[in-house]
Amino acid sequence: MLWPSQVRSQRFRLVGFGRRGVDPEEVAAFLDRVAGDLAWAYGEVASLREQNARIKDALRSWQSRHAPTARDLAGYR
Repeated sequence: MLWPSQVRSQRFRLVGFGRRGVDPEEVAAFLDRVAGDLAWAYGEVASLREQNARIKDALRSWQSRHAPTARDLAGYR
């Protein structure tokens, strides 16, 4: 999994002499944007996992309160 800090710390070598190749400022701006997007996405994933856990817990609780018991299924009252 790629983390925002890994994207921010990524460096590119220049090709040839001087400033030939990629523009370092443009690359840095792009990396900051990607890191920000990844940070947001990972935050959303964490939030959805928490929400999913709460829903599962609520469903288990509801099922245990409303599921018929073995006695109910056997017809004993």
